[in-house]
Amino acid sequence: QVQLVESGGGLVQAGGSLRLSCAASGRTFSNYAMGWFRQALGKEREFVAAISWSVGKIYAEFVYADSVKGRFTISRDSAKNTVYLQMNGLKPEDTAVYYCAARNGWYDREVKSYDYWGQGTQVTVSS
Repeated sequence: QVQLVESGGGLVQAGGSLRLSCAASGRTFSNYAMGWFRQALGKEREFVAAISWSVGKIYAEFVYADSVKGRFTISRDSAKNTVYLQMNGLKPEDTAVYYCAARNGWYDREVKSYDYWGQGTQVTVSS
């Protein structure tokens, strides 16, 4: 099992920034993908960003949803087993519960491809 704990959500004005954190613990894999998804009220959960790497390797790959490309940055700190989502230029339409997810394998944009999920953290962007 993998446990994921998100933090860093909150209320921010449009144009502001937030950094979300996702701390992972538990089972380890040779290849990891960790993703951020979000779910706005009344809408389906959607892909935001993901990062993939192999244990012991520096190389990582990143992928972003078009709606956040250029504004959000996903990164990792291997020593802390933590993945971050830096969100800049926030817009009211970014308001949602943000979820961290993990899977054994390379990144994927599909919700159903991830086996482990955090509890979610609320991000609210006021206009």
